[in-house]
Amino acid sequence: MFPELNNLLNTTPDRTEQGKLTLLCDAKTDGSFLVHHFLSFYLKANCKVCFVALVQSFSHYNIVGRKLGVSLTAARECGQLVFLEGLKSSVDVFFRAQAEPHPLQFLREADAGSLQPVYEFVREALKPVEDGQAAWRYPVLLVDDLSVLLSLGLGAVAVLDFMHYCRVAVCWEQKGNIVALVHDSGDAEDEENDILLNGLSHQSHLILRAEGLATGFCRDVHGQLRILWRTPSQPAAQRDRSLTYQYKIQDKSVSFFAKGMSPAVL
Repeated sequence: MFPELNNLLNTTPDRTEQGKLTLLCDAKTDGSFLVHHFLSFYLKANCKVCFVALVQSFSHYNIVGRKLGVSLTAARECGQLVFLEGLKSSVDVFFRAQAEPHPLQFLREADAGSLQPVYEFVREALKPVEDGQAAWRYPVLLVDDLSVLLSLGLGAVAVLDFMHYCRVAVCWEQKGNIVALVHDSGDAEDEENDILLNGLSHQSHLILRAEGLATGFCRDVHGQLRILWRTPSQPAAQRDRSLTYQYKIQDKSVSFFAKGMSPAVL
């Protein structure tokens, strides 16, 4: 995890809020560093984590995790981490018997329109532990990233339905948290992605939007991060508070600073 980002969000692994949906968004840049932050953050917070990884392999997340002070291999072996590796599973599903259930079963269906098998996988992975087993603080669902599901032929409504049921099971019933990444393509003709992004934005309690610089590439400033705190149950004028920082990604950390206050500029 990145301590500077924790400071901006006013949180630590020992002091976290529960029952929240956090939306990660990237536009014209790679926002995967936010995924790595929250993955290592919740593992260090001793939470039970279900990670639906649709973009990279387990080894990739594990290598980055080691740089941030966590071992995904150890977490998976002790039962703290349940990892659905989309890249590998998407191949396995085609070599299974038709009757065998699989979280990504929709890939074999001509009219794929339901993510119920993925939801059942998440619900089973995060169900309360029985007596005598390791007790984790609370469950966390992490998805990287939801936009991939649209590329696989699912509609935005199906993905929003999946997230709604996950919020009920994780956030409301078990007082856990959900963190999901959605890519903002910036394409006005991509209506499905806009529906997904707008729908999740209205439901989220915290939105972190990583954006590329309008001026293009810079060696010392890699982008800007907009942080939006929301309270969906209150009127818009009272519920939103936002801050914007620029950032620079380093090997094992990320530095944040106010606009125009990069050390290279000063």
